[in-house]
Amino acid sequence: MTETVHSLSLLRAGIDTYQQPVVYMREDCDLCRAEGFSVQTQIGVTLRERSIVATLNVITRADWLSTDTAGLSDAAWQALDAQEGDVATFFHPEPPAAAAVIRGKVYGKRLDDAACRTIVADTLDHRLSDIDLAAFITSCAGDRLDLDETIALTRAMKEAGQTLDWGHSPVLDKHCVGGLPGNRTTPIVVAIAAAAGFRVPKTSSRAITSPAGTADTMEVMTPVALDLAAMRRVVEHEGGCLVWGGKLDLSPADDLLIRIERPLDFDSDGQLVASVLSKKAAAGSSHVLIDMPVGPTAEIRSSAAARALSERLRAVADALGLALFVHQSDGSAPVGRGIGPALEACDLLAVLRRDRNAPLDLRERALDLAGALLDLAGSGHRGGRSQAVELLDSGAAERKFAAICEAQGGFSEPGCAPHRLPMIATTAGRVGAWDNRRISKIAKLAGAPNRRTAGVLLRTRPGEWVERGDPLYEIHAESRGELAWARDFALAGPEPVAIEGGS
Repeated sequence: MTETVHSLSLLRAGIDTYQQPVVYMREDCDLCRAEGFSVQTQIGVTLRERSIVATLNVITRADWLSTDTAGLSDAAWQALDAQEGDVATFFHPEPPAAAAVIRGKVYGKRLDDAACRTIVADTLDHRLSDIDLAAFITSCAGDRLDLDETIALTRAMKEAGQTLDWGHSPVLDKHCVGGLPGNRTTPIVVAIAAAAGFRVPKTSSRAITSPAGTADTMEVMTPVALDLAAMRRVVEHEGGCLVWGGKLDLSPADDLLIRIERPLDFDSDGQLVASVLSKKAAAGSSHVLIDMPVGPTAEIRSSAAARALSERLRAVADALGLALFVHQSDGSAPVGRGIGPALEACDLLAVLRRDRNAPLDLRERALDLAGALLDLAGSGHRGGRSQAVELLDSGAAERKFAAICEAQGGFSEPGCAPHRLPMIATTAGRVGAWDNRRISKIAKLAGAPNRRTAGVLLRTRPGEWVERGDPLYEIHAESRGELAWARDFALAGPEPVAIEGGS
């Protein structure tokens, strides 16, 4: 089939479509009419040596776009490496091969290695629409992705991007399944493991639905958007790093799938395992520790679910040649006091600096995890936790963390939000369980993670006694409007923490 091509000038529309290439054309554009392009049509675009497939949005009224010009979203503009004044060609692309594979999966056909490679390749080439990707994710939801399919998808995702080779083993990594506000143990664990002499090239994601990710928290203190060459320099000089994975091209299909997975909110052990382990393998890790909080409002809510996910993680890790240990932890309440980038940064710095007011639960959990990771790597006969305690209490971990930050571009102290509001107890009693999801929502409405100093500061812990009028938590915001949004949501629903046995 010969493609008919037409040319239009390009204009950067200045619209963030979050990794989805989008083309904007006026409805009276000659090309639109001649080719029969309509809303949500997949259109091929070629500029010099680059080609993409983008989704068409039709503009019915716009002074900013002429009939002989196509607007490009930020994602499309960057994918084509376009410049002002460029002229691109537009065409009807061939149907993506992955569309038939996805249709087969929807109707119960299993995925093999070739099928998974096809889906990943077409995803990276932006040949699949959001509808196609949503169909794929839906077809894998629940338990619809078996172990062999999970291994095939993990390998395909890993092989589609760069794979790092650090030259020797062990190379350590740590990942938390999530769903627990605060819990910013990763920077502490990395600092301890690197201080112990191990290589820990830690790449992390930014938050998508949570109040902060490790990359968001670290970015409060040091640059994290390093390219591969800069990351290598940091690791070779300091043994570890704490960087954002978005610029490193490690399992790049994962970020595109996550963009669709999050709004759908479908649970799939298979896709979670493929997401986590493809990135660990691509980063060159040999020994991986998984922190799995289990609790009624955490990501993993039951021991049965934890057991099933742990078994799949171990089986896929074995297939990839990774040494893996799953550490199940208490997921009944947030960890630390701060929820939000700067507040969580303050917590982890207090632990590293051995501040007497540092949150004890964060310290103990970080030591447990660091000890388990050192044991996994075979650190010696003293026991990993004892070694972790020594490295933290001696200041070695703090010094290593500071050196890593300096190597990544320098260190800055976290800031403080200008607007704060305490939320008080309406009754006396003992503090019970926190609703992790609700307190996270309050932090996000306050502006976290996009507003670095926004979030929630916990003023109580489970088991403590509070009197009526005592502060339970404090909302931090960078604007009065965001403070009001968070406050109104908090007051409109049930308390995010139960008060028991009082009056």
